[in-house]
Amino acid sequence: MLFAIPFPVIDPVLAQIGPFAIRWYALAYIAGIVIGWRIARRLVTLRPVAASPQQIDDFVTWATLGIILGGRLGYVLFYRPEYYLSHPAEILEVWHGGMSFHGGALGVILAIFLFCWRQRLEPLAFADRLTSVVPIGLCLGRLANFVNGELWGRVTDVPWAMVFPNGGPLPRHPSQLYQAMLEGVVLFLLLQILVRRPGLRARRGFVSGAFLAGYAVARSIGELFRQPDANLGFLIGGATMGQLLSVPMLLVGIWLMLRAKPAEREAAA
Repeated sequence: MLFAIPFPVIDPVLAQIGPFAIRWYALAYIAGIVIGWRIARRLVTLRPVAASPQQIDDFVTWATLGIILGGRLGYVLFYRPEYYLSHPAEILEVWHGGMSFHGGALGVILAIFLFCWRQRLEPLAFADRLTSVVPIGLCLGRLANFVNGELWGRVTDVPWAMVFPNGGPLPRHPSQLYQAMLEGVVLFLLLQILVRRPGLRARRGFVSGAFLAGYAVARSIGELFRQPDANLGFLIGGATMGQLLSVPMLLVGIWLMLRAKPAEREAAA
């Protein structure tokens, strides 16, 4: 019998009134969007100016739709396409869980380009300020996964291992906390250092590239400790779906950083 830290059981429902429930998972999304929005309002005004605070206010709705629609469709297509083809009505039941970061990222990228086209903004400059605050939501989302006792880690004998309520009798890595630290705290601090340097802000797409590459690396490391999805298991070369989906993110991120060149007139402004 391996030693394990007792899992701190927390009710995933904060409050419930009749059929309506307020869940920690939903609050994580809301808090991530609100906190990121408030910080982004200040970041877009740093020179070279990427947008106005009012335009960030308008974009919040676009971002929310991109996260929810992209995240849900990404989960359906990447993780459980056969199941949802047989149960199409359940695609809309987002309250039962099932969101993909990679799908949400694609949804937000599409929202950025459409919004910037309508507002006549430079999309890469706009994206640089936005991506620098995304790790806030990632951190809160992973903490919500931990509260829900889901997406647990692989079986281990480390001293801080936990037995999760739905993860079987063996102690496992609390991989949600690892990912909250890597994808959230570490990546946020790195991006804030980059986005607050005028020379790098002038290199349109550099911070966005750093986010994509940084997330890909952080996710791939986290997946080494996380139990693969039961319906997928290990895939090509023993990789998980999360790692495979991170490969194109890494390549695009590196490409964006390498091609990012400062606009001389704006950098000098």
